[in-house]
Amino acid sequence: MQSQKSITMDSATIVHDPEEIQMVTSVMTKVSRRLLGFLFILFMFSFLDRINIGFAGASMSKDLGLSAAAFGLANTVFYIVYITCGIPSNLMLEKVGARRWIALLVVAWGVASTCTMFARDEYSLYALRVLVGITEAGFLPGMLLYISRWFPASHRSRANAKFMIAMPVTAMLGSIVSGFLLDLDGLLGLKGWQWLFMLEGLPCVFLGVLVWLRLDDDPAQAKWLSDKEKTVLANLMEKDRREARVSGQTFDSKKLIHQLLSPAIIKFALLYFCMVTTMGMVNIWGPQMIAGFNTGSSNVATGVLVAIPQLFTIMAMLWLGWHSDKYQERRLHTLFPLLIGALGWLSVAWIHSPVLQLMGITLASAGAFGAMTVFWAFSDQNLSTQAKVVGIAFINAFGNAATIVSSLMVGVLKDITHSFTAGLIYAAVLLMIGALITLTLSRNKVSTLNA
Repeated sequence: MQSQKSITMDSATIVHDPEEIQMVTSVMTKVSRRLLGFLFILFMFSFLDRINIGFAGASMSKDLGLSAAAFGLANTVFYIVYITCGIPSNLMLEKVGARRWIALLVVAWGVASTCTMFARDEYSLYALRVLVGITEAGFLPGMLLYISRWFPASHRSRANAKFMIAMPVTAMLGSIVSGFLLDLDGLLGLKGWQWLFMLEGLPCVFLGVLVWLRLDDDPAQAKWLSDKEKTVLANLMEKDRREARVSGQTFDSKKLIHQLLSPAIIKFALLYFCMVTTMGMVNIWGPQMIAGFNTGSSNVATGVLVAIPQLFTIMAMLWLGWHSDKYQERRLHTLFPLLIGALGWLSVAWIHSPVLQLMGITLASAGAFGAMTVFWAFSDQNLSTQAKVVGIAFINAFGNAATIVSSLMVGVLKDITHSFTAGLIYAAVLLMIGALITLTLSRNKVSTLNA
């Protein structure tokens, strides 16, 4: 019937009143408008303060007398503490509350990133990057946990997509903004890279204050929701928890470690490792690849070309998040983007046409980042509510180890072969392994309103 909508739950069909569907849609729209734009801005600055050392690298290394190895080690120590501190940070978030902890993290990484302008040698740079890594570590897993408490499973892919497009947007715009800041070299006696760290770090102190004023720990505390809207949202979240109990995803604190080391969670961690390898390659090596097969182009032209994969990646992430939620399906929406990404890397490796190579990088980027938006909704369904606190951080930490491994692996392969080809095949193989892992994962049906 046109006036009714049905959903499937444990093989039974339940018909919902159109007014209920309209209320759910209204509540989720209100929550999205209130939270996702602000969380997107927070993630943009988080990602920018994570990668801006790459934009400052050349001039900073020259001024501080850093060797390539010393500069590379600064990135390595960042990711070591970033990976190590994710789980403890989420445990603190659970203890003190999301609003307090996220506000503290945002202010702290803003101060730490700004203080990078005072680096004087490789050792002071290492210490400062450790501080940035510690303070940045809890943001992404904390936000994923936070989103899971405001958006039911049926709406989570869309929410993740709108939040996570901050990465390609920042990568696309960051080089342009950082280029202007580096051109301030000499103003008021400061180097261009010092201006970069100061002007990209200080705004986070203001944002941290806004987190304190704007965010609520959970829907029950939200004064901007009516009692009826809180009830609707609470019912949706309770339905998710009830389905978790039906599927055996109950929580037992004595079995927490056993649950986190279960085959399913290990598979999700390995799958995320495969995705992050490609995402890291796009951000770290993509510009060099594009410059390499477009020799003779100006820096402006190369910058425009570098932005093309990011633009299509944004569209792919939004579409996959919407499509996955519309059909309430996760596994195939993770599988096919991974295969498309692998095809993209292989085309870059084997087809010697600048246009087709650019298309290949675009497919690889859109495939890996697109799969990631659905991945977090998919993996989230395999953790009990309490286990998410540590589980999300564990998967994120393990997956981000790929940034260290892939940077080293691709660099070594390029030095040995004098070409990116071996590294591209390495990334493609990992995406195909990720696709195989995805096939072994269970199909979790999401049975809340598909509004």
